[in-house]
Amino acid sequence: MIIDAWAQHPTRRHLADPIFDSLRRWTKIPLPDEEPPVRTTVALMDQAGVNRSLISAWVAPRNIMISNDEVAGFVAQAPDRLVGVGSVDIARPMDAVREIRRCVDELGFKAIRVLPWLWEAPPTDRRFYPVYTACCELGIPFCTQIGHTGPLMPSEVGRPIYLDQVALDFPELVIVGGHIGYPWTDEAIAVATKHEHVYIDTSAYTAKRYPAALVGFMRGHGRSKVLFGTNYPMITPAQALADLDALGLDAEAQRLFLGDNACRVFGLD
Repeated sequence: MIIDAWAQHPTRRHLADPIFDSLRRWTKIPLPDEEPPVRTTVALMDQAGVNRSLISAWVAPRNIMISNDEVAGFVAQAPDRLVGVGSVDIARPMDAVREIRRCVDELGFKAIRVLPWLWEAPPTDRRFYPVYTACCELGIPFCTQIGHTGPLMPSEVGRPIYLDQVALDFPELVIVGGHIGYPWTDEAIAVATKHEHVYIDTSAYTAKRYPAALVGFMRGHGRSKVLFGTNYPMITPAQALADLDALGLDAEAQRLFLGDNACRVFGLD
């Protein structure tokens, strides 16, 4: 079982947003002429043996790149393969809480994701706290980005150490920090070790680019704390999984990393 903990089935406006210009310079991914079909995402999952992908909405200040309803529509086309992750406008806290409830109760989503760099605010900002409360009440994980940003936005808000305070304030909140926290991966490992419900996912990095400290964590006491992710379409599942064997994970650690941890964290059947 392989679960991709961080992916997007993109809309054309998501791919074309100017905020990703810096990424396009090195990924060389061409802009599609029309909306990408869900079958393309599923075919790339099949190519790499990925069973399920958590696909996320993208809500930014005054800009919805991928809406929650669009994500629900994508999931409806491949319900056995795609799992919805919602997003909300943290500048409107009560609307955000109501939308989180709709995402879970009506759309069947399994998590909420908000990216600090999009809002230029750390996860300790007061605007995030209603989101954490709603996630706790509904029993779903809060997913976010940790580490530096590829887009030309401030990276400091992605310092993993901010999640230490969030986990202290909301000890029952399940937190998944995506993108391994580089160049502060040691911080990410420390916070995930300290707090029972804090996890790391490896999205946006191929296996051969995982820092040595993270690989050691995955081999040892952190084997139940790291989830496989791609950040597709930036990295395809096959690219993300290439060189997996070079990590030197034993059978249990590999099984936990590729799927079992995500199944447990997101409550997947």
